[in-house]
Amino acid sequence: MTIRILLADDQALLRQTFRMLIEANPDMEVVGEAADGDEAIALALAHRPAIVLMDIRMPGLNGLAATAAICDDPALSATRVLILTTFETDEYVAQALRAGASGFLGKDVSADALLDGIRTVAAGDALLSPAATRALITRFLAAPRPDTPAASRERLAALTAREREVMALAAEGGSNAEIARHLVVSPLTVRTHIQRAMTKLHARDRAQLVVIAYQTGLVRPQPPQDP
Repeated sequence: MTIRILLADDQALLRQTFRMLIEANPDMEVVGEAADGDEAIALALAHRPAIVLMDIRMPGLNGLAATAAICDDPALSATRVLILTTFETDEYVAQALRAGASGFLGKDVSADALLDGIRTVAAGDALLSPAATRALITRFLAAPRPDTPAASRERLAALTAREREVMALAAEGGSNAEIARHLVVSPLTVRTHIQRAMTKLHARDRAQLVVIAYQTGLVRPQPPQDP
């Protein structure tokens, strides 16, 4: 199946570069280009892409607000947002993930990593990699959130003990294979538990499951260790 992609970035040259790279692959096509958040929302509704490759810093409505609007729209429930960011400095990444984004890539990403990331998010297996998950946790999700009520833990009541255990290990950055080795089960069993947890918690994908794990207190950030 062809992955339909919408490009949202205010830099025309960058959009053109991404289009050329993406359309060189027979399993992908670019269905539209947006220069700001409002245009991204309109084109997403018009084309219903599988993926929106979304820049954050754009004039007018920025990518963060556009991500929230797209992810909150029931008509776009099958559309996933992949954030493009300057990884080391963009403090909005965690907010974008909480708004419903499925993952993120740095703008200096290699061509192969970009294509792999698109395919990964399209398959629902965000945050792109265990390494990216750990980096996200360390830099963004580890900050305390005073606005998260203690009652949010009740969201986990629908999960079985094993589903909570697998969810916690995934939130700590474990891949399906790593979790399977740790629990002495098959990777397919791990994937099944993760999918069931996503369904019960109404998480769009693995990225949102990680966010929920921290928001509910299932997993707590570890303080940095001295070298």
